[in-house]
Amino acid sequence: MKKILPLFVILLVTSHFLNAQTLVKGIVKNAEGEPLIGATIVVKGTASYAVANTSGQFTIESKKEPPFLLLISFIGYKSTEVQVNGASEELVVTLPKDDLLSEVVITARRRKETLQAVPIPISVISGSQAEEAGAFNVNRLKELIPSVQLYSSNPRNTGLSIRGLGTTFGLTNDGIDPGVGFYVDGVYYARTAATTIDFIDVEQIEVLRGPQGTLFGKNTTAGTFNLTTKKPSFTPSANFELSYGNYGYTQAKSTLTGPISKKLAARLSFTGTHRDGTIYNQRTTKYTNTINNLGGRFSLLYLPSDKVEITFAADASRQRPDGYAQVFAGVAPTKRAAYQQFPAIAADLNYKVPSTNPFDRIIDHDTPWRSGQDFGGASVNVDIKVGSGTLTSTTAWRYWNWDPSNDRDFTGLQGLALSQAPSKHKQWSQEVRWAGSFTEKLSAVFGVFAFGQKLDPDDAHTEQAGKDQWRFSQNSTSELWKTPGLVEGYGIRSYPRLKTFSGAVFGQLDWKITKQLSLLPGIRFNYDDKEVDFKRETYGGLQTTDPALLALKNVVYSNQAFKADIDDTNWSGQLTLAYKPNDRLNAFATYSTGYKPVGLNLGGLPNASGKPMTELAVIKPEEVRHYEVGLKTSPTKNSLLNLTVYNTDIKDYQTQVQAADLSVNRGYLANAEKVRVRGVELDGNIKIKKFLLFYGAVAYTDGKYVSFKNAPPPLEETGGPTFKDVSGGRLPGVSKWAVSLGGEVNTKAKRFLGHFGEYFLAVDGYYRSEFSSSPSPSTYLVVDGYTLVNARAGFRSATGLSLFVWARNIFDTNYFEQLLPGAGNYGHYAGVLGDPRTFGITVRYGL
Repeated sequence: MKKILPLFVILLVTSHFLNAQTLVKGIVKNAEGEPLIGATIVVKGTASYAVANTSGQFTIESKKEPPFLLLISFIGYKSTEVQVNGASEELVVTLPKDDLLSEVVITARRRKETLQAVPIPISVISGSQAEEAGAFNVNRLKELIPSVQLYSSNPRNTGLSIRGLGTTFGLTNDGIDPGVGFYVDGVYYARTAATTIDFIDVEQIEVLRGPQGTLFGKNTTAGTFNLTTKKPSFTPSANFELSYGNYGYTQAKSTLTGPISKKLAARLSFTGTHRDGTIYNQRTTKYTNTINNLGGRFSLLYLPSDKVEITFAADASRQRPDGYAQVFAGVAPTKRAAYQQFPAIAADLNYKVPSTNPFDRIIDHDTPWRSGQDFGGASVNVDIKVGSGTLTSTTAWRYWNWDPSNDRDFTGLQGLALSQAPSKHKQWSQEVRWAGSFTEKLSAVFGVFAFGQKLDPDDAHTEQAGKDQWRFSQNSTSELWKTPGLVEGYGIRSYPRLKTFSGAVFGQLDWKITKQLSLLPGIRFNYDDKEVDFKRETYGGLQTTDPALLALKNVVYSNQAFKADIDDTNWSGQLTLAYKPNDRLNAFATYSTGYKPVGLNLGGLPNASGKPMTELAVIKPEEVRHYEVGLKTSPTKNSLLNLTVYNTDIKDYQTQVQAADLSVNRGYLANAEKVRVRGVELDGNIKIKKFLLFYGAVAYTDGKYVSFKNAPPPLEETGGPTFKDVSGGRLPGVSKWAVSLGGEVNTKAKRFLGHFGEYFLAVDGYYRSEFSSSPSPSTYLVVDGYTLVNARAGFRSATGLSLFVWARNIFDTNYFEQLLPGAGNYGHYAGVLGDPRTFGITVRYGL
């Protein structure tokens, strides 16, 4: 990177000075003939620019020979391009007011379309909107899109869901596919850990709700995140941004772009985020749960002809936080004997938690918290205009390296001395598709997709008992449990290896039966091949041949090994009927089927009668039946209002469940016979004149197990029957109500420190009702509802200086993002805390 940057800058500067010079004069005004003081005039494709004076007049020098284009822009008005044919002409440019809602252009159906014209429920967040709201990753973005849920106890254990469906809740099992597809510039990211890294130079984020297998390469049963980054530009520009805040928060961003030659442009972007910890560890006498992120992206755009566009991109991100620590949140009485419950265990070990109020943000953990990850890759995208459409090839390779350390007993006791699962993941993908029109009435998208991945331990996954684990594992009153050193240092090394291949052919037609009525059938064929090789070996502890002592050690950990190799095929599809009587109304109804491939348990299997339950090694694929009706409207030229009602039925729902077996403390996969999610979504916005904007979204979601007869018991029923019928219980992580509301007010063009722009004030609010934080509904593992309010105010300019102050969680609301049982289900549980109130200032400068 250090060698590339100087060469890149030299090439930009050289290309800038190789051109001749042309002088252009003109005036910029509004429709009433008033001069627009401070309007920006840029020679498109160069770094040459000028600013209109107090009379609206400008003089600009171009190093391009005519003809060339001028781009004229001003806050509150629509930008305009004007062609200059000679130096002698004096231009008069009139900019129209921008007091209407801008049409949002999306690429969700692999071609450029306006948001309201697409018969799919989609939420769109621009890159600038996300930046100003402080939503620099998906976890923060969820506050703007109430249908999205994200839970993360660390990057590996991150679940991304839409409408309550997608990734398993709680700890992650690598043996299943995510139900929510995550794409960046057409490249599928297999690891949900990608949602925890900082966005880098993002242009737009589109969230498609519902199955999308007939549009995207990888099958998605719940929805898709479709991110597009900013492309290299032939107009040289640079942007710099710096933010400071409390808790030592510092974030820096920069972007440099411009032409290297007439047909080749480049873009280089960087982001870095740091924040001190928000939880105090009495044991280490320092704060934990820091943020320490770095990321960079480099891209090239090559235009060999007007029919071919080639984009190369490479990115790399790294995270080195001290954290994702969870705090002690409470104790649930279980059905175990009194001596096997946490209060008795803590008393016998003379232990007292540092605080019974989790929002004191105090812990005393003895095992270091570490969540190091490296994430990156490279891709080549080729777009070729073929006939009346575009043929696209997207080739990509990516990697993910994971280096964690966790204190999984969540206390200062040394129950678990080590809990580490370092991993290395590599993936490749190839997609070829065509999108275009056959006739005026018939258009289509179809393609082929291939994907392969390999996940291996980085040496081994290690879990090791500490000096206090004997008391946690004690399942009888035998004095043998007190044998010195019996289980101290006793542990397991696991070697889970996963190799998968997925291939698909997919397509969707759009047939305009009449001018108002369209039929959109789609189909997908999927092939999946998965191999798992799991081996777990015990080590350490007291070296003995005494059968009684060995039996006690086997209660804690035991050896285990199994292999599975399975392939499967599936057909799925969708049918949409859309009716658009005019430009202000678009109604649609959709029936679709989805499919999530077979799952393989990659975290070990629970034991029954001293033997692993090998029947759980392979779990059935999910089958989805989805029904949806929607209405997209534009009640006025300044407003949008959209409504969606849906029902999703899933057979053999793949879920991650917790067990009291310490050797599978990450949980294991199981099938719930049937799950149903139904709901209503309403979103809209309205712009009043050019200075006031309101926006909002409401999601009602009802998710429940229709049938789950062999679920593990919840935390408080540990020690009772091994399985429980939780049919009728609610799904984890799903709030019945989630609401996002916001508004922005801005002024007419003003001058600030010599720059023209607008002053603005924006406020966002987010509410969600309570939700279950346990795969089997629990009385204790329930997260209360909460409300967050964020705000920002300052000065904003299209070019030059922007400066604003911001605050998140203004009212310093205490809330949990997740509740987790302690390893072994002894009754205590911990919480993932939401961020406290943060505030700061951001300065941005654009050239």
